[in-house]
Amino acid sequence: MQIILVLIILIVIGGLIYLRHDRFGADATGDRLALMESKPNYKNGAFDNLEHTPALAEGTTYMDMFRGFFLAKKVRNIPQDSIPVVKSDLHTLPVDSNVYVWFGHSSYFIQLDGKKILVDPVFSKYATPVRVSVRAFNSTYEYTVQDMPEIDILFITHDHWDHLDYNTFIKLKHKVKHIVTGLGVGAHLEKWGYPADQITELYWGDSVKLDGMQITSTTARHFSGRTFKRNTTLWSSFVLEGSKKLFLGGDSGYGKHFKEIGQQYGPFDFVILENGQYNEMWHYIHMMPEEVIKAAQDLQATQLIPVHSGKFPLANHPWDEPLIRVTQAAQENHVELITPQIGQLVFMDRIAPNTAWWKGLR
Repeated sequence: MQIILVLIILIVIGGLIYLRHDRFGADATGDRLALMESKPNYKNGAFDNLEHTPALAEGTTYMDMFRGFFLAKKVRNIPQDSIPVVKSDLHTLPVDSNVYVWFGHSSYFIQLDGKKILVDPVFSKYATPVRVSVRAFNSTYEYTVQDMPEIDILFITHDHWDHLDYNTFIKLKHKVKHIVTGLGVGAHLEKWGYPADQITELYWGDSVKLDGMQITSTTARHFSGRTFKRNTTLWSSFVLEGSKKLFLGGDSGYGKHFKEIGQQYGPFDFVILENGQYNEMWHYIHMMPEEVIKAAQDLQATQLIPVHSGKFPLANHPWDEPLIRVTQAAQENHVELITPQIGQLVFMDRIAPNTAWWKGLR
């Protein structure tokens, strides 16, 4: 009994020490905190969604979620085969080409009007602070920081581990000219050595012009947090306007905000929306595939690109189900869908025909 008690104490002490690691980031203070406190949806030390957004659906408990994820039978949420990846050279892209490249999950690269843009880069093997769970799928090639060219603008939609990866950001530091994110996230970045003058933090509705691009922060229906305390930083989507108009969705449940954004900023040439890691138990904060199609219609999208799948098992659905369901829903609703392989060059001015690359993989 004494041995068990000592082990428990050591585990608790070790956990507390680990929580002090730089990877967990930092809390906002000073002028940054004062700005956050001035916003209407920041109350009692945390942001809130504009639309009522329970973490769990009605009638669902955290025990139900625990059972569903950890105790229920796994339904092919991890592929047996390696994910096929196209190895593309991003350093030698023609400067006059507008290109989109997906790296799996929610990480992607955009070249627009000669500017190189990176969104939510996670090039680590794990999407959690503890490197024993949520391991990336095996793939035929793994993109790394070395594959990235110099980045003009890097977007962070929110500070969850599968969107803001400490190891990746430490390695990227010398390649990034400017970062755009939500209020409070800059505290993490400054702790990791990014200069304050290279970080722009926006509140919903704020706009900034960078490198000829008009960037506007728009709302999302989600939450934030790198430790046990939630919502101490802002989660966002972004409108990116150059010769093409793009919507960078970030994590979000379905809500009225999509139609409002579409009416105010649309139509969009491309909308990039999170599709995957969903469950009816938490559908307020992550869209089901059929809702992704509704969101694209609300946004007045010409082309829809789904992300948030293909790399990490963060929900207990078959790994390929997000792509299967969103493809079917798009066909039924006559929505133009782009589902490239990881690493494939998608030229925005001449969209290549889709291939269901996931078919036949176990």
